[in-house]
Amino acid sequence: MGIFKKRSISSLGKKKTDMPEGLWNKCPSCGAIIDEITLKQRHRVCTKCDHHFTLTSQERVAMLLDPGSFDELDPTLESTDALGFKGYTDKVRAYQKKTGLKDAVLTGRGTILTHPITIGVMDFRFLGASMGSAVGEKLTRAVEVATDERRAAIIVCASGGARMHEGILSLMQMAKTSGALARHHAAGLPYLSILTHPTTGGVTASFATLGDIIMAEPNCMIGFAGPRVIKETTHQNLPPGFQTAEFLLDHGLVDMIVPRTIMRERIGDLLGYMLPSRR
Repeated sequence: MGIFKKRSISSLGKKKTDMPEGLWNKCPSCGAIIDEITLKQRHRVCTKCDHHFTLTSQERVAMLLDPGSFDELDPTLESTDALGFKGYTDKVRAYQKKTGLKDAVLTGRGTILTHPITIGVMDFRFLGASMGSAVGEKLTRAVEVATDERRAAIIVCASGGARMHEGILSLMQMAKTSGALARHHAAGLPYLSILTHPTTGGVTASFATLGDIIMAEPNCMIGFAGPRVIKETTHQNLPPGFQTAEFLLDHGLVDMIVPRTIMRERIGDLLGYMLPSRR
């Protein structure tokens, strides 16, 4: 009998199924497998193809603002079920528990490379970052704080559009946020709009495209209605790359495409030119 005996697969025991989740990520663009630590260090940008993964609002604030400068505004503000939409309240509670947010936007004041700003960051994890009354109110208040305190206003946009659960109350936020931005502009203060994937619907039709400078992350989708709806309505074949940031840069809607890894520095440069001197 031989000293060594080849073991069968069955002798190795049960297959290990308790591998911790969240350690590895697969890039949806190139298929690369990236460990979570590396991805986090690169602000969730693929190491192979530079695909921009989705960021949470908290991660976005940490990436853009000077450390320790963020002061959250209206942390307890949330929507109510004014229309009695079936299951809406339970759905909101579930997303609040999942994300740690009261609604689909995080707002606050802070600084970017010492420049004073207020910021609103939409979070796609919360009901597709749909714009309800709480989202519109929080963004409006943030812009008003920027106007009163002579700060720049920045909104990082990502949304599926207006929140259907709130009906006309949701659509009213388009006018309310636009009015606040008009007053901010009249005060001679800059507003930077940053478009991320995806930015659609009523958000695109209001504050997302009102920036003095409109920036976008690479390859993000930007539009009002979806490509299929547009094609069925117009009965026209859509051009290649339609509704991507690159297409809209070529056609004048977007001013610049800025990779996430240099976004903070680019914003700082712009604010250095655009913010009134405080001397």
